[in-house]
Amino acid sequence: MELKLVPGTTGTGFDADIAGTPMDCQLGVLKLVLVQGTMLLKETSVEQNSSMHVATKVSLLVSEFHCGGREVSRASVRPLDPQPHHREKIPRETFQEMLDSIKTPFPECVKYLCDNITLDPYFKDFYYWARDNGVPVIVLSSGMTPIIRALLLQLVGPEANEIEIVSNEVVDRPGKSKEQEGGWTIQFHDESGFGHDKSLAIRPYAKHFADRPNEPRPTMFYAGDGVSDLSAARETDLLFAKKGRDLVTYCERQGIPFTIFEDWRSILATTRDIFEGKTNIKKVAAEGVEEFKHEGKEETTTK
Repeated sequence: MELKLVPGTTGTGFDADIAGTPMDCQLGVLKLVLVQGTMLLKETSVEQNSSMHVATKVSLLVSEFHCGGREVSRASVRPLDPQPHHREKIPRETFQEMLDSIKTPFPECVKYLCDNITLDPYFKDFYYWARDNGVPVIVLSSGMTPIIRALLLQLVGPEANEIEIVSNEVVDRPGKSKEQEGGWTIQFHDESGFGHDKSLAIRPYAKHFADRPNEPRPTMFYAGDGVSDLSAARETDLLFAKKGRDLVTYCERQGIPFTIFEDWRSILATTRDIFEGKTNIKKVAAEGVEEFKHEGKEETTTK
C-alpha cells in the first residue's frame, strides 16, 4: 500500500491518497517517513549557535543581505525559542520580520544558500534506500519550498524532484516579481503561530484509518529537532530526535516514543532494521529512553 500527501480540499490543503493492496503492518513494514526540513542540514557552526533552528537558513540570508530598518539578527530570535516542554510558540511575525529585511532578488538568495549550506550526506543514502524499498518520504518544513527543493537537488540530484515537500511557499509581492529587489515574500502554510503546524499535515493519515478500523494502519516515523516539531511529535509512531536538542527532553517527559540520532546514517540503520523485522518500534523507543537517561547521568557525573 502506498500512502502519500497530495493537494486536496481538506482544511490542511492535503488529503490522504490511498492506492494499492494493504500489507501487514505488524510485520514491521514501514510505510512512511516524515522528515523535518532542518534535519537535512549537516551540523554547522551556524546551526550550533542558532537556537531557533527553523531560522538557520534565513539567518544566513539576514547576515548577508540585511537592508536597513530595525536591526534583525539571529540574536533577536533567541528569546522566542522557549524550552519545548513549555509548549509556547515561535511568533511567525519574527520570521516575517527577518524576511522583510532581505531585499535581494530571490534567485540570488537561493544561490547563496546552496553555496553556503551543506546537507547531511547520509540523507542521500537514506532516500535511495527508501525509494528502492517503496517507502514514501515526505519533507515537512517551516522553511520555504523553493529553497528546500534547491538544496535537495544539489544533494540528491534530479530524483529530488520526486520528493514531496509540505512547507511555506514564496510568492511575488504585489506589482513585483521574485527576480526583482524586494519582490518576494513568504506565504505561510497555515495560520498557526509557527506558520506551519506540521501536525495538520499528518492528521489526514490518522483520520483515514480511524474511519476504516478494519484496514491495517501504516507505520509512520518522523525526524525532527526543534520547537516547530512539537505539534508533530505526538502524531506518528516513532520520533527520531536529534541528540542534544531540547526536543529529546520534551518527548521523554511527555512519554512520546523516540530514539536519539546524530545523523541520517543512524536513521537509515534503525529504519532498515525495523523494516526487515530485526527489531520493533517498542524496543527502539525503550532503548532511546535508556540512552537519554544514561547521557543525563554522565553529564551529572562530569559536573
